Amino acid sequence: MLRPFIFALLGVILFISCKQQAETTTSEEEVISTTYYLIRHAEKDRSDPDNKDPMLTDKGRERAEGWKNYFDSIKLDVIYSTGYKRTLGTAKPTAAKKDLEIITYEVQYVFSRDFRNDTKGKKVLVVGHSNTTPPLANKLLGSQKFPDMEDNDNSSLYVVTITDTLAKVEVRTVD
Repeated sequence: MLRPFIFALLGVILFISCKQQAETTTSEEEVISTTYYLIRHAEKDRSDPDNKDPMLTDKGRERAEGWKNYFDSIKLDVIYSTGYKRTLGTAKPTAAKKDLEIITYEVQYVFSRDFRNDTKGKKVLVVGHSNTTPPLANKLLGSQKFPDMEDNDNSSLYVVTITDTLAKVEVRTVD
């Protein structure tokens, strides 16, 4: 009489243990990772200091092609760019190669909770400016780690990866 009770109890314990194991595995699988690739626009034409929206120089167009080649083997889900000619010109070759539309943004948007929610779980390229790219990295990291970029820095890439509440960054130089 005691023997069937022990077997039943062991069966219940085994069932509960397996169920807890399955729940643990499921929650581990639900970890969502978001990766942001943050770059500044390529070299702009500085021949007219009054022009607030200059095109890229020949060197800038070459760099934009270089970004396209750099991102060739990296999966991207979405590409954001400000509406300036120099940022759009930097983003276009990569967008064309990836067959993605460029989403133009206002700077406030990428600093918002909506942006984080809209991009959660995605691989995101953001083309910005010397005074917006490092602050965006800082915002995503939740710390003031980076100052504005030097005006001649068109080769830095900030890779910010966010997994749940953990955020990490790697800064690369891409020539």
